[in-house]
Amino acid sequence: MADIKAPVFPESVADGTIVEWHVTKGQQVNRDDLLAEIETDKVVLEVVAPDNGVVTKIVKQVDDTVLSDELIAEFEAGASASADSAPAVDPDQPAAPVQAKQAADGGEPVQATDKKNEADHKDQSPAVRKAAKESGVDPKEVEGSGRGGRVTKTDMANPTLKADSSIKSDSGRPVAESTGERTEKRVPMTRLRKTVANRLLAASQETAMLTTFNEVNMKPLMDMRAKYKDQFEKRHGVRLGFMSLFVKAATEALKRFPAVNASLDGDDIVYHGFYDIGVAVSSDRGLVVPVLRDTDRMSMADVESRIRELGGLAQKGKLGISDMTGGTFTISNGGVFGSLMSTPILNPPQTAILGMHAINDRPMAVDGKVEILPMMYLALSYDHRMIDGKEAVQFLVTIKELVEDPAMLLLDL
Repeated sequence: MADIKAPVFPESVADGTIVEWHVTKGQQVNRDDLLAEIETDKVVLEVVAPDNGVVTKIVKQVDDTVLSDELIAEFEAGASASADSAPAVDPDQPAAPVQAKQAADGGEPVQATDKKNEADHKDQSPAVRKAAKESGVDPKEVEGSGRGGRVTKTDMANPTLKADSSIKSDSGRPVAESTGERTEKRVPMTRLRKTVANRLLAASQETAMLTTFNEVNMKPLMDMRAKYKDQFEKRHGVRLGFMSLFVKAATEALKRFPAVNASLDGDDIVYHGFYDIGVAVSSDRGLVVPVLRDTDRMSMADVESRIRELGGLAQKGKLGISDMTGGTFTISNGGVFGSLMSTPILNPPQTAILGMHAINDRPMAVDGKVEILPMMYLALSYDHRMIDGKEAVQFLVTIKELVEDPAMLLLDL
């Protein structure tokens, strides 16, 4: 007999929640088969079978909170499922429609199971079926993020409709078909959304947050990109974007202003001798911030490749906890969604965050003449307890200068 335990969570993750079991008691599984999914504040973790065998007992049920390395099931390696073993009846399982069938001896009709209904529900966990019952959303109409496209509880809480879905939607959120009445739907916040909300609220209440703004002329960078993007992609196999230069510019600015790369730990200031920059990425589960490690050692091609890789993992819900912890600075690009100007909120324990915004043509005075130039507003939010206004302004001006003259960055000037 062996124990199936929750993964070991890092110190920043207190606990997790069982969101789905993919097996039932008595079920035979093979090594590395997916047994359960546990949602933490940051990611959904998969628990797999340690060997070929049988799940003999499920200790933690769907929606139960589990701690790091806590027992969630029992497992017997090398065992085979008995012929008469069958999954227990799930109280949340909707009753299957039945059809009457006359007994052969002309007696009372007996009930036959609707096989189609069984097929519709066999891949749905109790949590998914419960969410479907509460929301009125058919899981078959929802894009699944689980293994093999399986719909999870998280997918039902923040559903994304399939392209051929017949369910009407408003801003991408499924609703019941209109019958002329005003409708509303109440769904619980996902664990990720709840954590984001709590962290943002704490950041605004527990820090002396202030934001300084500047604007940057994007024409030099856009001209450089237009000139070299084809050669860059041909040589490195990845497209040249703006984010890689902003990451490199921020890294150089962090070297010059160490306080912006520091964090607060109680009454201590921790100055980091490395540069791990988080890049905010939007995913179906919400905003996540995977971290680029040691950006001072990365080339622009390395940055672009890694951002693309992490972005892909984020969209698939496959980011690991190690991918999103330990950053020393964050860059958020609201411009991809059309944001002209905003005040980014700190990502504690970091003490600063850079906000990029939309590039718009604007009339600017250049050498006494008016020119139309592609301009971007930059915003730096910082913890005034740690960073003085002078440092914050100079830090942002440094990024502006490096972006407006990319040669300075490339030549290490």
